[in-house]
Amino acid sequence: MKIALAQINCTVGDIKGNAAKIIDYAVQAKQACASMLITPELALCGYPPEDLLFRDDFNHACEQALVRLAGQAFGITLLIGHPHLIDGKLYNAASLLENGKIQATYHKQCLPNYSVFDEERYFEAGGTPLIFNHNGIKFGVMICADGWETGPAMQAKQAGAEFLLALNASPYHMDKLETRYEVIAKRAKETNLPIIYTNMVGGQDELVFDGASFVLNSKGEVTQQLVAFVEALSYVEIQNKSPIPAPLSPTLSLEATVYNALKLGLADYVNKNGFPSVVLGLSGGIDSALTLAIAVDALGKDRVKVVLMSSEFTASMSVDDAIEMANLVGVKYSQLPIKDLFELFRETLAPEFGDLPFNTAEENLQARIRGMLLMALSNKFGSIVLTTGNKSEMAVGYSTLYGDMAGGFSLLKDVPKTLVYKLAEYRNALSHVIPTRIITRAPSAELRANQTDQDSLPPYEILDAIMQAYVEEDLSRDKIIKLGFSEKDVNRVTNLIDHNEYKRRQAPVGVRITQRGFGKDRRYPITCKLKFN
Repeated sequence: MKIALAQINCTVGDIKGNAAKIIDYAVQAKQACASMLITPELALCGYPPEDLLFRDDFNHACEQALVRLAGQAFGITLLIGHPHLIDGKLYNAASLLENGKIQATYHKQCLPNYSVFDEERYFEAGGTPLIFNHNGIKFGVMICADGWETGPAMQAKQAGAEFLLALNASPYHMDKLETRYEVIAKRAKETNLPIIYTNMVGGQDELVFDGASFVLNSKGEVTQQLVAFVEALSYVEIQNKSPIPAPLSPTLSLEATVYNALKLGLADYVNKNGFPSVVLGLSGGIDSALTLAIAVDALGKDRVKVVLMSSEFTASMSVDDAIEMANLVGVKYSQLPIKDLFELFRETLAPEFGDLPFNTAEENLQARIRGMLLMALSNKFGSIVLTTGNKSEMAVGYSTLYGDMAGGFSLLKDVPKTLVYKLAEYRNALSHVIPTRIITRAPSAELRANQTDQDSLPPYEILDAIMQAYVEEDLSRDKIIKLGFSEKDVNRVTNLIDHNEYKRRQAPVGVRITQRGFGKDRRYPITCKLKFN
């Protein structure tokens, strides 16, 4: 028996397009003599559809599309993920289509309501297993979070299942694949059943689905592994109710998976939303350099434009490095110096500022001038502005509202500064595109004379470690201090994180690559008087 895994890049709301893609894969699978095709979770409507699920017209369109798919299910069985509205209740469902009809439907039992998931907002939980006979094997069905609990798999086993099929929309974060292996292997060992795990691929707003679908035997051993971050149609050969081992896709390094996630997230956000191109400010610093490298890899050099906006505080080496990198990746660049504009703004504000000394107001004014120029180019040519700030800076507010935060997509929003350097080294190992000096020189916003980031912040190694403990692990200040960090640094960083929630609420969407990013993951009150020191 041959079963096809459709690792599909679905688009939320594109019901017609998603259905057409499913049919195309079904035709290919049938030609390859596969008897069944499995799609990811909610493949028909895309994941997550969020509040589209409150719309009757949306759910009705999904129902009609499913019926049309069933009408084309001849010669191959289809297992399709979709929303299912019945008796006034909505379910996250998977339906079995064959012989032109919807033969059976399974309702997801375990609804995740944590991290980026809020399925209890939309769906009712199912409670009944689906077991169906296909070519002499009794298959049981699970949907994503069902596999993270013991109940649904054991329930299917007790109902007679001899093989488990799991439809998934499991988003990426660092080390997620290893976690999936561990969790799903437990289900295989508990039930003594093989499992086919089919995962979605593609970017959806801040989420990236990495695919990396796999097959486990009844011992929980990986017998087949699909490539990550690309669409794929693959086949599982089953003999004696067990999967036959197939070649495994190469294991990627941490830096490779993050880089691919960022590249895919950017490409899908730009392409699925219909932007013709992107534009970004290239400063000669490492954040904008990495952003440019990823943008060119994701979209091609002809869809990327960079702008150099030097000021009186911009070092000549920064301009030189920025031009060198633009030439290395082959993108068009413009130079729009902001010195005269900055002086004009200062003259205009002089009656208000009086004799007050140069401070953050003047520094941020430069960033806002740059943001204004980039947004003007965006308005004129339809390009989306990529902001270049990283997670470390976003965490502590080392960013300017309506300045370097002005834009439509924040590519490095969830990437700590220390990881930015590792990703730059990784990209240069593939081919040299980031000038070495950009990586080795001390980072600086260059908004005043002789400025470096460490004038305002602890070393990034310390900042990032404290940030991870506080933001991603929810450790208290006392516990972080006990890890070996100074009380001064811990209080400084955590206070900055708490104080700058108002900025982060106004930041553009960006790719999530950590277990807890700012956005859907971490939602803290802006107005809050809770103090721990």
